[in-house]
Amino acid sequence: MSLTVIELNDRAIKVGNDSGLIFSSPGFALASGKELVLGEEAERQARMHPTSSYNKYWHDLSMEPLNHANSVRHYADIAYAHLQHLADSAGISDEVVYAVPGNFTRQQLAILLGLTRQTPFEAVGVVDSALAAVAEQVESANVIYADLQLHQTLLSRLSVRDAKLHVDNAVQVPALGSQNLMNMLMNLVTEQFIQQCRFNPQHNAESEQQLYNQLPVWLAQSEADNASLILELKTATAVHTAKLPREDILELLRPQYQKLQQQIQSVATDEDVQLFVSPSLMMLPGLSVALASLQPQVVAEDAIHRTCISRLTEIRSAAGSIHLVNSLAHAASPVSATGKSAAPTHVLYGNRAVRLGDISLLPASLVNGSRKTGALYIDSEAPDELGRIFREGGQVYIEPRQQDFLLNECPKQGRQPLQLGDRIQFDADADPIQLIQVSDGQ
Repeated sequence: MSLTVIELNDRAIKVGNDSGLIFSSPGFALASGKELVLGEEAERQARMHPTSSYNKYWHDLSMEPLNHANSVRHYADIAYAHLQHLADSAGISDEVVYAVPGNFTRQQLAILLGLTRQTPFEAVGVVDSALAAVAEQVESANVIYADLQLHQTLLSRLSVRDAKLHVDNAVQVPALGSQNLMNMLMNLVTEQFIQQCRFNPQHNAESEQQLYNQLPVWLAQSEADNASLILELKTATAVHTAKLPREDILELLRPQYQKLQQQIQSVATDEDVQLFVSPSLMMLPGLSVALASLQPQVVAEDAIHRTCISRLTEIRSAAGSIHLVNSLAHAASPVSATGKSAAPTHVLYGNRAVRLGDISLLPASLVNGSRKTGALYIDSEAPDELGRIFREGGQVYIEPRQQDFLLNECPKQGRQPLQLGDRIQFDADADPIQLIQVSDGQ
């Protein structure tokens, strides 16, 4: 039997298997007569039919009756239709593991599993999305994972205890969802069209929908092209073109980013906290700069799906007793008796330690009165850079520049993985470069 992973994030419900991500569908539905249009097609019509459009049925999944004139009784009806849509579109017919956000309640999980029994596939496990996203990359004893949804950003706090990575809690940031930001940006763009073209794209449903559909395309314009975005909308009688300075976008979103940063800092109550963010969140305009001081690490687009497949034996539940998995074995980074991760935090040479990041290893002869930030200067006769030490995918590596070197007194060549305590020398009688861990307060 084949295994499929369904990540239930309403911004984009992702379906994957051992071949990778195979399908994505946003959490939108449109009641058209007795039929439901779902996913991307529904999103591209939502502004034209606001009274029969739905996008909160995953966020507020329940069986509470809805008051309207169409055939949808409650949000669970729409969720069931969306599951069928996923099955039809992605060819799902066997076993499924769900990855669900940390704000999913027990009642919502029970509804989800009840709906699944009526589908062509069988649920064999449910895991917390944040846990699956970061499980293979955790190096610290405390972790925060930030993910963007349609109506909020979710901050999940995790920690390493007793050789396991546990989900401790989740904090919702309701004002920072992709739909909230879309509405803000649409209003900003509308102001530019009114000022520059005397044209209001939100005056009628058709042009408002075109504005909504085009906004992601405009935001994707290369920053190298211009300091402003070029905005173009076509109507039956004219083509309207306006410019939007990128700085206006950043100024609009800055208060939202400050709120997110404050929320992250309030959740990160311990020292040595590793921050991970989803790719969708980090793609927001200017957010990478706003969070730079927190040193966020972006997880891979398919990280959740790969973890669910590789850790299936831990996630799979016994038949008829499916429960939410909120802890997984953590063997990649051993934890000391104090509860701190035994992963390196700094690189030491002589009496100077540099925090791990992307560290250049340079011969001391290149100092010339000034030192490069984030570099170690090594006593060596080499005329140029010796190499670098860096993080990638949760692992630390050394990558030399052509030179042979010694790793723990053993000759090595090329890129090599490193761990806490390793000693590196470019000459047998040289002082070693060491990977160390700096404790809190030091």
